[in-house]
Amino acid sequence: MPEPPRIPAAPARAALGLVGGAGYLIRGIGFWGRRPGAMALGLLPAVLVAAVATAGLVALAVALDPLVGWATPFADGWDPTWRFLLRLTIQVVVFLGATVLAVVTFTAVTLVVGDPLYERVRRAVDAEAGGAVPEGSPSFGDLVLDALRAVGLGVVSALLVALAGFVPAIGGVLAAVLGAILGGAILGRELTGRALAARGLGPVERGRLARGRRAPLLGFGIAVQLCFLVPLGAVLVMPAAVAGGTLLARRMLGEPELPRRGQAAEPGAPSAPSAPSPSPPA
Repeated sequence: MPEPPRIPAAPARAALGLVGGAGYLIRGIGFWGRRPGAMALGLLPAVLVAAVATAGLVALAVALDPLVGWATPFADGWDPTWRFLLRLTIQVVVFLGATVLAVVTFTAVTLVVGDPLYERVRRAVDAEAGGAVPEGSPSFGDLVLDALRAVGLGVVSALLVALAGFVPAIGGVLAAVLGAILGGAILGRELTGRALAARGLGPVERGRLARGRRAPLLGFGIAVQLCFLVPLGAVLVMPAAVAGGTLLARRMLGEPELPRRGQAAEPGAPSAPSAPSPSPPA
């Protein structure tokens, strides 16, 4: 009897890493039951920034039709069906790109505006997981630089998504998938970055660490991004995303996992190693 085909090890590990990374958002949501006070405070900056981001997307959606019509005067004499399809395609790909940029910008700006409140969430996660809570914290200048770096990547991603939308036949699907991947990758790095910076890791070290953990970071980022696209999802999920990002950062460094409710944390476990501990990439 022939043996069933085996799944290659690398794709299997990547798939498990994606699913495992997404699971850290679920674990972050669980912190609403563990530390509701700290989590509730994390809603405030998300509400303010989400209101501005949503207003911008709504304004863009309202203005897209006349703007695209103004930008494509050459299509005025076309057959109505082809003119409609061209202008609809442009509107869809522009809005998809703007959505990717809005999600990335929302996360970056919210983390800067609400950093003191999200610092409480990160410290609560570290306290629950056991060991000494890291005392380090990135400066405001470093926070702004990280945010600008993320927004810059978001602009590039939005342009790539818009260009992908013009691929014949599969442009819409390709743009949506590419947007999820690029946006998820940026969010995964951004939401784990603060916890890693608190442990003394600079941008270069964080980048080196992330390269070996692409799958879980991507899975986590995509899960967060999908929740952000649900009405009010960005506001409600943001504190959980910070908590989940802190847990994932601990995992990346080989620090103790979060104990189950009622289980004692590991005493004396280190939580601020001077360099990333080697762990097999997912």
